[in-house]
Amino acid sequence: MHLCHHPLCCFVPPYMAETLQGSDDPAVRQIALASLGNEYRTARRLLSTQPMATSLMGQLDGKERYVFDMSGASDPLPGKLVRKEGDRPVADDAANEAYDYSGDVYDFYKQVFDRDSLDDAGLPLRSSIHVGDTFGAPMSNAFFNGQQMAYGDGDGNLFTRFTRSLDVVGHELTHGIVSFTSKLDYFAESGALNESFADIMGSLVSQWKYSQTVTQADWYIGKEVLGPGARIQGIRTLMGEKAYANDPDFGTDPQPKHYQDRYVGGRDRGGVHINSGIPNHAFYLAAMTIGGYAWEKTGKIWYVTLKSALGSRATFWDAANATIAIAEQLYGTDSSEQNAVRNAWQQVGVI
Repeated sequence: MHLCHHPLCCFVPPYMAETLQGSDDPAVRQIALASLGNEYRTARRLLSTQPMATSLMGQLDGKERYVFDMSGASDPLPGKLVRKEGDRPVADDAANEAYDYSGDVYDFYKQVFDRDSLDDAGLPLRSSIHVGDTFGAPMSNAFFNGQQMAYGDGDGNLFTRFTRSLDVVGHELTHGIVSFTSKLDYFAESGALNESFADIMGSLVSQWKYSQTVTQADWYIGKEVLGPGARIQGIRTLMGEKAYANDPDFGTDPQPKHYQDRYVGGRDRGGVHINSGIPNHAFYLAAMTIGGYAWEKTGKIWYVTLKSALGSRATFWDAANATIAIAEQLYGTDSSEQNAVRNAWQQVGVI
C-alpha cells in the first residue's frame, strides 16, 4: 500500500495548534497539547496500525466499507469492528457518519470520474472512530495515515466529532487518491498541492451531494466540526477572504491567496497547510468563471491533472501549466474553460 508520502495528512493544521497553545485559557491550551498537530504521536499511530485480517479485505465488488471503534484509545489502529458493508445503521452516530460519508465519497469518485475507490481497483475503505490522544483526551483532528482514516471526537467546545463533516471525510480520502496517482511529496509546494487537492475534492464531494452550483456553495471547509464555543465560520476557505481574523481562540487565518505572499519558512513542512490557500483560490476563481456545477468541468480538469499530469515533486507552476494543458485537451484551444483556468493562475500570481 502506498503511503501519503508523510503520515501527517491531518485535517486541522499545525498552525491552529500553535495559536491555541498561546491562549490564556488552560482548557484551550490543553486542546492544542493533547490533540492537535503533534508529529510524534501521529507518526506513532501510523507505526502501530495493525494489518487488517484478509477475511475483511477485498471481498466485494465495488463499494466496501469498514468502521472500527477505538473507544478513546490512540493505538493500535484500527480498533473493534462495529459496522461493515451492508450492515444496518448502529446506535453510534459517528459510526454511521463515517460509513455513510465514506460511501458518498466513493460514489462521487465513481459516478463523476469513474474511479473505483482510492486505488481505482476497489480498495476497501477503513475508518476508525473515537480515536483518542495518548494523554487520554479525545483527539481534535482527523487524519489519513496511508492505510485508513481516523477521526477524533473533539473537545466538545471548540471542536466536535470529525465524522460530522462530509468535506472532512472527502479531504482525508482524497489524500489516499493522491497516494495512488501523482504521489505528491508532503513538503513545500508539492505538499501544499497535496493538501489543496484534498480540500478541493472534499469541497466538491459536498457540493455534488447537495447539488450546489458554484454560486450556491459556501466554499468553506470543515465548518461542521466546529463546536459551540468556536466563533469562526470554517477551518479554511477557498475564497479570497480570510476564513477568520482576530479571533480570540484561533487568531487570524494565515493562508495566502497570492504567490507573492507565500510562506517560505520551515514550519508546517514548508507550509503545506498554509500555502495550499494559493492553489485552492486558483481553483475557486476558475470554477466561478466557468460556472455551473464545479465538479463537471473545473473539477474534471483538476482530477485529470492529479491522475496523470503531475510528478511527485510538482510545483505550483507545474500544476498551473498542467491544468491549462488539460483544459485545452478536454475543451479546446482558447476555449472559455482554458482561458478561465489560465486567468485564475495569473490572478494568484503563479504564472
